[in-house]
Amino acid sequence: MTPTALAWDAFVAGHSGGHILQTSRWARLKCAFGWSMDLALVGAPGQAGAPTAGGRDAIAAGASLLFRRLPWGQTLAYAPKGPVVDWTDAPLVQALLAEMRRICRKRRAALLKIEPDLASSPDVNRILGGYGFTPSGQHVQPLSTIHLDLTADDDALLARMKPKWRYNIRLAARKGVQVRQGTPQDLPRIQALMETTGKRDGFAIHSLDYYALATQLFVPAGLASWLVAEHEGQTLAAIAVFALGRKAWYMWGASGEEGRNLMPNHALQWAAIRWARERGCAVYDLWGIPAEAGEASAPPASEETGGDAGLWGVYRFKQGFGGQVVRYTGAWDCPLSPTGHLLYRLALRLRARRG
Repeated sequence: MTPTALAWDAFVAGHSGGHILQTSRWARLKCAFGWSMDLALVGAPGQAGAPTAGGRDAIAAGASLLFRRLPWGQTLAYAPKGPVVDWTDAPLVQALLAEMRRICRKRRAALLKIEPDLASSPDVNRILGGYGFTPSGQHVQPLSTIHLDLTADDDALLARMKPKWRYNIRLAARKGVQVRQGTPQDLPRIQALMETTGKRDGFAIHSLDYYALATQLFVPAGLASWLVAEHEGQTLAAIAVFALGRKAWYMWGASGEEGRNLMPNHALQWAAIRWARERGCAVYDLWGIPAEAGEASAPPASEETGGDAGLWGVYRFKQGFGGQVVRYTGAWDCPLSPTGHLLYRLALRLRARRG
């Protein structure tokens, strides 16, 4: 990694608005699958020009920008869970956005899409709108999630869960379900479980090559782990968890059809919670639930809201661990080329009609 990438990743890890998707490692992962990247950096006050190396103190704000070529020759610029900036510091935000737009013009971007790691609120909407962004018709990351507060001991964490979830965690242990750290050799089996899960719950999965590269980039650095649940030598389920600074994320999960009565998924989440807390994380993000579940008027997950089917079933499972539902502000677009932005919006409508 270059000195600039190291400095940027250290800055992201220490910033309250930092996210694993803003790291240079995540950009390297996406660049292997059709994207290119650039860093927009703003230095501390009094520093001449944008920072290029050195410690994290040399960076005051920034964004890892991903670029993808559009069919008509321009690009889409995207900051996943970024930019990383104090949104209450107007001069700093303005300086960063100016640098982001400069890079976007160099990359012939039709629009700049940001998806900051901010909870939705009227104040956030007003701030983003004031900088020329409008709510996007295309969200990439989940709009709603559940956060677990990890600043408690085991007894307190278990007490926050629904009784059935505590019971299932203990049942898995009594039935002999073992959770261990996964290795690259486990990936083919995990991929097979991923395919089963994707078909069952109706969501897309990545390729084996994608998971393999993510493992190579994040696991040796201590930023991620595969956790594998086994029973009598059989792999029942697996999850991938990531950690950066004080935050952790449950990113991917897979389970087969056999052994589900042994509650391996409950055992895996309990192991992930403890893994994250051991690394000093204060928040564990369970990553994705139906977007509607984050709305203020949304009822708790139940048979009436979809039962165990698809994402509503996922919601019911995650909700049982006793966390707080969070609704993000979502994706916001800033047009950089009137014609290019119009073509982008037309392309989205065409894709929506095709289903």
